[in-house]
Amino acid sequence: MKNIDKQIRLEGRILKIISPLGYENVQRFIGPISTKAMSLLQLKNLNCEKIKISRSDGTSFRVCIMRGKKTEGKTVGILWLHGGGYVLGAPEMAIMSFPKHLIKNGNCVIVAPDYTLSSISPYPAALKDAFTTLVWLKNNHKNLGIESDKFVVGGESAGGGLTAALCIYARDNGMSDIAFQMPLYPMLDDRVTETSKGNNAPVWDTKANKAAWRIYLGDKVMNNNVSAYASPARNKDFSNLPPAISIIGTAEPFYAETLTYFDNLNKAGVETRLKEFEGGYHAFDMLAPYAEISKNADKFLLEKYREFVEKYILD
Repeated sequence: MKNIDKQIRLEGRILKIISPLGYENVQRFIGPISTKAMSLLQLKNLNCEKIKISRSDGTSFRVCIMRGKKTEGKTVGILWLHGGGYVLGAPEMAIMSFPKHLIKNGNCVIVAPDYTLSSISPYPAALKDAFTTLVWLKNNHKNLGIESDKFVVGGESAGGGLTAALCIYARDNGMSDIAFQMPLYPMLDDRVTETSKGNNAPVWDTKANKAAWRIYLGDKVMNNNVSAYASPARNKDFSNLPPAISIIGTAEPFYAETLTYFDNLNKAGVETRLKEFEGGYHAFDMLAPYAEISKNADKFLLEKYREFVEKYILD
């Protein structure tokens, strides 16, 4: 724990002790339960309305529509994808993640889908739901009070990985509706990296990461033919992807893959804003919001969000 920021070290120790996520069977068990439990949250503080949208096969899934503080200027449309290792979680996690700051400080409408968890159906189910939501947002943005036809796509952790995958998939399918992306401390690479190997940090470590990727990709995990739509770090062409904003803690498993991913974006001429936070473990901003490191992370994200909104949506 010596490499963990002092203000979040105690919480890290506690989280490390109580976390059961290093076991695949536990993740599979908790996944559906987490969604059902969180779906009961009403999110009144986030001005949330819950609706269902349809898939092409006639089934449907829940979507949370959250409305931000109304100010002058255009209302920004945001598609937000929750975290949870692809295997657990729900859109109601917005109550503790970055969307709560967007709602409080911005003129925006956030659409957050309850995408299919890998504990229910593995890849590509989550990506299909994310793309269905993007198309729905495109077709319904005016009814939602969103003036611009350019949207922000973001998410934390697995939602960050899904954000990156969706941006690649949308580009490859001729959609240019994404103004910029916010993949926060994203889960990008099913392969072993310098920092996902032997990582024993709080919240999310090597064991939890391996288990989650096995559930998401099954027998294909770490195979040479895994698609970039499943594991975005495998992408070969970074050109014409949306500009990107992110934060990353130096102590967490996704540190190396995030640096590499943003370096590849930069080399392809994609504008990026990435800030490293020394001693930050996974999702430190969500789990220790009062700490100085978390406040600085939120400040950076809001500043860069506003910068990119001005440049890529309002301009």
